Amino acid sequence: MREERYAADISSIREAEARIRPFIHKTPVFSSQSLDALSGRRLFFKCELFQKGGAFKFRGACNAVYSLSDDQAAKGVVTHSSGNHAAALSLAAKQRGIPAYIVVPKNAPKCKVENVMRYGGQIIWSEPNMPSRESVAAKVLQETGAVLLHPYNDIRIISGQGTISLELLEQVPQIDTIIAPISGGGLISGVALAAKSLNPAIRVIAAEPTGANDAALSKAAGKRITLPETNTIADGLRAFLGDLTWPIVRDLVDDVITVEDTEIVKAMKLCYEILKIAIEPSGAIGLAVVLSDSFNQNPAWKSCNNIGIILSGGNVDLGLLWNSFEK
Repeated sequence: MREERYAADISSIREAEARIRPFIHKTPVFSSQSLDALSGRRLFFKCELFQKGGAFKFRGACNAVYSLSDDQAAKGVVTHSSGNHAAALSLAAKQRGIPAYIVVPKNAPKCKVENVMRYGGQIIWSEPNMPSRESVAAKVLQETGAVLLHPYNDIRIISGQGTISLELLEQVPQIDTIIAPISGGGLISGVALAAKSLNPAIRVIAAEPTGANDAALSKAAGKRITLPETNTIADGLRAFLGDLTWPIVRDLVDDVITVEDTEIVKAMKLCYEILKIAIEPSGAIGLAVVLSDSFNQNPAWKSCNNIGIILSGGNVDLGLLWNSFEK
């Protein structure tokens, strides 16, 4: 690994693991001979859809909430999120007995809004754009004195997500490649930092929708790029890289591979039919990449034989699931 100081490191990730261990689920790893045959490789699915809150985000949220001093925590926490981070933070705050103020854009998926309400988060609505989300969050901060916990651009969040790699490589030590979704970069940053500290030779590949391909463009350009708009079924993958996550993605993620929404839906369907699990589009994208021509026709990845795929979450509107299958 290049000698550069990143926002998080293996020490902060191990500290996170110790901090959150009493509160999280150690998620199982599934495998399938049928999917191995289809891909021509051995695939190991890290099932973060079985994490508390239905997604990996609980790891980072839990680490952040339990990192706060009692004085800091007393006034609660605030975030802006359209989905799994909002629910995860609500649940972590509920467990610690503190308020969670959640700024939610009006176009957030219904099932994810219901999760926030189920876990006791106080919803404050915003318009479905980042300036509105941030201005409403700033107003809530001013009124409550709560602590802002960003969905991904935060050392505590990145470190919490990195605990996935510690678990996965303990469960399946022979893994030579990890594929994870990329959006704001909190997940893949933590995953890459931990995995490459344990095994510098391991490959880490980011999976991204073509309709939200800012990370692929950023990697190609060598600088952070944002898009005027995104268009993808993967509602959890519409954010852009942060200033803390970008350097890690730039240096430690080996490639960003993009896939079309049709490929994502096909992967969701395979997970449902073969693994017998219902996952959201963002969670299925790693399998979509493994089955894609971009991955299979690239000689650089011919030697990826034991692949860990992070199924990041299972919070899907069932109506969306059925409708997408019928297309």
